[in-house]
Amino acid sequence: MENLIALLVAAPLLGAAVLLCGGRRLDAAGHWLGTLLAAASFVVAAVLFFGMLGRGAEDRALHQTLYTWVPVESFRADLAFQLDQLSMTFVLLITGVGTLIHVYSIGYMEHDERRRRFFGYLNLFLAAMLLLVLADNYLLLYFGWEGVGLASYLLIGFWQHKPSAATAAKKAFLVNRVGDIGLSIAIMLMFTTFGTFAFGPVLATADKASEGTLTAIGLMLLLAACGKSAQVPLQSWLGDAMEGPTPVSALIHAATMVTAGVYLITRSGAIFDAAPTAQTAVVTVGAVTLLFGAIVGCAKDDIKKALAGSTMSQIGYMVLAAGLGPIGYAFAIMHLVTHGFFKAGLFLGAGSVMHGMNDEVDMRKYGGLRAYMPVTFVTFGLGYLAIIGFPGLSGFWSKDKIIEAAFAKGGTEGWILGAVTLLGAGITAYYMTRVMIMTFFGEKRWQPAPDPHRAPDVEPAAADDGRHLAAGPVGSPAAEGPAGHPAGELPDPHESPRSMTVPMIVLAFGSVFAGGLFSINSAFVHWLEPVTRFEHGHPPVSAAVITTATLVVLLAGAGLAYAQYGRRPVPVTAPRGSLLTRAARRDLLQDDFNHVVLVRGGEHLTRSLVYVDHTLVDGVVNGTAASVGGLSGRLRKLQNGYARSYAVSMFGGTAVLIAATLLMRAV
Repeated sequence: MENLIALLVAAPLLGAAVLLCGGRRLDAAGHWLGTLLAAASFVVAAVLFFGMLGRGAEDRALHQTLYTWVPVESFRADLAFQLDQLSMTFVLLITGVGTLIHVYSIGYMEHDERRRRFFGYLNLFLAAMLLLVLADNYLLLYFGWEGVGLASYLLIGFWQHKPSAATAAKKAFLVNRVGDIGLSIAIMLMFTTFGTFAFGPVLATADKASEGTLTAIGLMLLLAACGKSAQVPLQSWLGDAMEGPTPVSALIHAATMVTAGVYLITRSGAIFDAAPTAQTAVVTVGAVTLLFGAIVGCAKDDIKKALAGSTMSQIGYMVLAAGLGPIGYAFAIMHLVTHGFFKAGLFLGAGSVMHGMNDEVDMRKYGGLRAYMPVTFVTFGLGYLAIIGFPGLSGFWSKDKIIEAAFAKGGTEGWILGAVTLLGAGITAYYMTRVMIMTFFGEKRWQPAPDPHRAPDVEPAAADDGRHLAAGPVGSPAAEGPAGHPAGELPDPHESPRSMTVPMIVLAFGSVFAGGLFSINSAFVHWLEPVTRFEHGHPPVSAAVITTATLVVLLAGAGLAYAQYGRRPVPVTAPRGSLLTRAARRDLLQDDFNHVVLVRGGEHLTRSLVYVDHTLVDGVVNGTAASVGGLSGRLRKLQNGYARSYAVSMFGGTAVLIAATLLMRAV
């Protein structure tokens, strides 16, 4: 069984190599090859999973060492894999959802001339993410960590002819480099403290290191997690990453990149358990991001950016749960898995809507799409019910457990965290109901394209009077909307092809049933317990009271959204809104903050350092050189080459010595 582990990474890695190096001869079949190799990795994962089920709970971890990567005396790094219950959960999620996204991409990217390269990047992404979660040491994990960063850069900027996409890719890459510095420092501290960076020895002896060292390691790991999982303060890249093709958004947000930070914290649980300060920092970051992302999601009219804010918020739930320690680790991973189903379904549903609306992303130009796209409506609707925590669906089982664990923290901190998670649930219901109503309900708000066989209502000369077009003559980029139609005019929406709807249907089943299956006899908790450990929390009130409170805030949030968007016409142009609304539309000024504090601050710091270098450092160096030069010039005058000058000097020196001798004798 152990020999199969490497095949999990090898299959998509082979696909990436062949598709990216094979040239145009593979254009016709490249997408099929990429999808089949992703599916092959999932099949291997399924075989390993069922083999793991046949073992005892304490005997399920598998190891495979390929070779020693860096054999330098005490510095030893193995290319080795560890497949236990935690990594198995991620492997199934990555390969399963990843394969569905590959299938969806066959239809979504059908007309893209660079489709082969796109599937090569998708395969590279899967291989890097699988390497990250299968590594048995932090150095190899770092290798996969950087591979995910590279692949995300290539995918987000895939449509690089768009300046916004190229900029978004660079932004994601640079912001994540900040987090990567944290991971690299943490690995260095581990090696100097424990003499190794392998999971086993580090985590087994973590409690023997000083609390200060463990706190430093924990904070650096948290910084890394903030970058990959888009948590405050490194969250600014996530919304802009929507510039990539929609399957990329689904892959990054649901099953891979943003979950890496949660995996890192959970895998390193022994370090955080022994460093309370770092653990408190994790909880704080999760709580702040939970509300931050939810508020941003409330103000977005771009359907993908609204879902991006949702991802930020839901990952905040997971990070908060991971920061609670053994009472929350299992629930963080459980919500991660259920989120993988319903968020992937929501993003693919958003892509289906865009496909039917000629890539229009503004929800204010949707409305009434349930009649035109019934499959998309049902699957997206089930994902909506799951994410808001509708009773019985997957989000209900996983998110409610996190809310209970937050209250179980105890004391004032428990009440604060519980209130934050409840408030987040209410805001989630609000913004997701808003998305649902604006997209699928109400009157249609797009302008139908004119029938080419219908006679014009006005004379052509009268039509081109500057009031009917956005700007410029017909056919100019400023005057045309999607697919060459005049601005504001779209053909009637249409349902997506089966290659897109079938993955959405499969994900919808996961959105409905996954959480319930995990919760039967606490099956998922018992599955992870040998790796993550588990302690029963004791909330100050009963679980029934917490569930009731959660349902009340859920209904309040959904009801408020219905009152604002379901009972009133949705204006095509967004109103100015309150100060908070305007700030939320600009991502709560996160980019402005980064520009003022980091960019401007960096500029001022650089100028200050340049000034210090020129005035102090160069002043000392140049002053020393000038002093030596001046002194040398003066001393050089004493050696002029004239014998008479030397004779006078000798006579004067002799006279001084005689005078000094006589004076000393007289005294």
